[in-house]
Amino acid sequence: MKYLYSLFALGYCFTFSETLWSQNTAEEKILSLQDVVDIAKGQSPSAKLASTNYKTKYWQYRLYESNYLPQLALNSTLPNLNRSISTVTQPDGTALFVKQSLLSTEMDLSLTQNIGLTNSQFFVSSQVQRIDILGSPPLNSFLGPPPPSTSYLVNPVVFGIRQPIFGFNKLRWDMRIEPLKYDEAKKQFNEDLEQVSIQASELFFDLLSAQLELKIQEKNVNSSDTLYKISSGRYNLGKIAENELLQMELNLMRARNNLSQAQLDADISMLKLDNFLKMPSDQKITLVEPNLVPNFKVDEKIALAEAEKNSQAFTAFERKRLEAERDVIKAVRDNRFSADVVASYGLTNAGTVFQSQYSNAMDQQQVRVGLQVPLIDWGRAKSQIRTMEAVQQYVEISVEQDKQNLHQQVLLLSKQFEMHRYKLIIAQKADTIAQKRFDISMKRYMIGKIGITDMNIALQEKDQAKLEYLRNLREFWHTYFDIRHLTLYDFQANTAITNKY
Repeated sequence: MKYLYSLFALGYCFTFSETLWSQNTAEEKILSLQDVVDIAKGQSPSAKLASTNYKTKYWQYRLYESNYLPQLALNSTLPNLNRSISTVTQPDGTALFVKQSLLSTEMDLSLTQNIGLTNSQFFVSSQVQRIDILGSPPLNSFLGPPPPSTSYLVNPVVFGIRQPIFGFNKLRWDMRIEPLKYDEAKKQFNEDLEQVSIQASELFFDLLSAQLELKIQEKNVNSSDTLYKISSGRYNLGKIAENELLQMELNLMRARNNLSQAQLDADISMLKLDNFLKMPSDQKITLVEPNLVPNFKVDEKIALAEAEKNSQAFTAFERKRLEAERDVIKAVRDNRFSADVVASYGLTNAGTVFQSQYSNAMDQQQVRVGLQVPLIDWGRAKSQIRTMEAVQQYVEISVEQDKQNLHQQVLLLSKQFEMHRYKLIIAQKADTIAQKRFDISMKRYMIGKIGITDMNIALQEKDQAKLEYLRNLREFWHTYFDIRHLTLYDFQANTAITNKY
């Protein structure tokens, strides 16, 4: 029986300890740089803002597309009651004040289609109007109100076209500019997500530096504590002076103080990364240092070509040129002779029996020509045109300058990327050497081969080499993400960067 109880207790303890170990393991999340970037693109507030901004531009583009699609609309007045006294002209030319009491209803079903190339609008409509007279005796009549009567006005079908002549064709210019705006929005969305990658990498290296600094200080505390104990033993044996022992004690106190500060910095960096990634505040994150340096290269010609093809800025340059050209033409067209022609043909009829109006409808035609001829404007038209021409010239110059600046930035980042790769390789090697030198100095000090000064120098050089390596590691990856952001091209995978819209 005791044997069975022992087995049960052992099994329970094993199960309980395994559960605790699983919970502790679940609380810690190990992330690489790519993991942090992927999480940030998926759920960070900055990524959601980028998505919302793209959605706005997407629906604006859908609104533009709808301008070139048929529009079906139903307009109605149900009902319109009018009880009033109004002036009515009689057949002999005289006028009488008549009390009116009528109820009118009307419906209009229309189909319109814009034609962008000609700036015209084609329409088809069907209309019906009904008037119910409730009673309208003259004021001087002593007779009672007449019986209610009903009449209809029907336009079964009306075809027509509205055609501006010599006017500004906004629809045609929108066909050239709006697709560029939408393409610009898609590229802007990709750039915004790459900007999220830059922010995520900065926070990643902030936390990584803080965690590595924490490890360095923990090792320094252990090393200082060991050295202090060794120095105390040597001091008791009379092998070192009190000055050296005090120096070791001071080093230990400084190491403990640096450890406290490193722990605080790590906690703050952890909180910032948690907030950016929208992760639980109690989620412990351990970062994996990206030890492998990518071996791909950034070709300057490819970088320039991909930037011109993928970057939002180059699309914006073309859009700005077209908008400036459009504004000049608009100023010219708005300040000269123009005309509007409206022509329609259809069927119509009126009467008191609704059913007979469609079978006995008559044809109707309407043509209207409106003219606008500016005569004297005291130089107003000329001023508007010259202003738009000056704006166009300014846009051309500024766009060309911005394009050159962007080219220079791409070339500069391409050169910096190779330089940072070379510096990172050297810093990585220097860090390894400094660590080995410190380990050797530690052993030599323990056997009394070197003094405290040499030991402190080895310690400082080890820490400086590690911090220099971290700084070069951060600069390398920051430049890498900057190039991706500027060119929207993944040089590691040799493909353009596109995200799910």
